[in-house]
Amino acid sequence: MPANQGERARRRLSTEERREQLLSVGARLFSESPYDEVRIERVAEMADVSRGLLYHYFPTKRDFFAAVVERESERMLRMTAAVPGVPVREQLLASLDTYLAYVQAHAHGFRAFHRADAAGDQAVRRVYQRALAAQEQQILGALAADPEFGPAFESTPGVRLAVRGWLAFTTAVCLEWLRDGAPAREQVRDLCARALLRVIA
Repeated sequence: MPANQGERARRRLSTEERREQLLSVGARLFSESPYDEVRIERVAEMADVSRGLLYHYFPTKRDFFAAVVERESERMLRMTAAVPGVPVREQLLASLDTYLAYVQAHAHGFRAFHRADAAGDQAVRRVYQRALAAQEQQILGALAADPEFGPAFESTPGVRLAVRGWLAFTTAVCLEWLRDGAPAREQVRDLCARALLRVIA
């Protein structure tokens, strides 16, 4: 393919489409290899862009990985957003179904997100920790607003720790599930739902 034809093909993507493409490639590579082993040159090669264009979107490798982590965090928060006025018990299974469907559909991004905590870069780890804190707060907010759990919410000092532990448990379950491909999604959903209801009981 002539060089100018290749350049025209690259320009067919809008700015947002190109950014999304680069983040998708990054999610795949960061999910398969530790942070230090991912080469920016490889990202550019897989996306069929120049290094210069990649650096135009993300000035450093840290910025790129942080953007991958933030993208997955935002997706997960949208997937698990509470529905105002609906009891936690009623929406728990539906929310977990949606979340697990996301985990399956975006396995690379999910793995990349959870690799961030192991990254040696402290700035990247802070992005990951902020994302987990947002997930935790979202769950706590739903519990506090629920008529069943709300009355005991303020008087239970261990509830925040319990929710944090449940998030760690659910992450571990999902990572193992992605690796093994079993059991069925419904079984994983029920396991995670029972675990949350028991730890906050």
